[in-house]
Amino acid sequence: MAEKTNKSIVLEAFDTLFNRRDLKKAESFWSPAYIQHSAHIPPGRDGLFGLVDALPDTLRYENALIMAEGDIVMLHGRFSGLGSAANWVVEDIVRMAEGKLAEHWDVIQDEASATSSQSGRPMFGETFPEAK
Repeated sequence: MAEKTNKSIVLEAFDTLFNRRDLKKAESFWSPAYIQHSAHIPPGRDGLFGLVDALPDTLRYENALIMAEGDIVMLHGRFSGLGSAANWVVEDIVRMAEGKLAEHWDVIQDEASATSSQSGRPMFGETFPEAK
């Protein structure tokens, strides 16, 4: 049952922060002692929120898959509207503690287009992203 609850919390947290941009409400999902392991995100909850606040309003997070075991939640998703040439396909691993996102690791890769995909298959969903 904890896994189902943790998945629900993490999805709501991602939607609140990345899609609705409600930084005040997002504070209720992220631990004040939040630890981030990322090449792209500054340390702590303030680092994450500051980065998101500085990103274009067009940024959106889409989730395709979520799994949980114990206090660990893993998401496969895509960030679009970043203002960069390619969307990001991401794997996020979140450790939950006391009902809050406490620790986070991410793996980020530019989404392949129809012309750049060596496999000929999209990285996210069933279709390639629109050419920019």
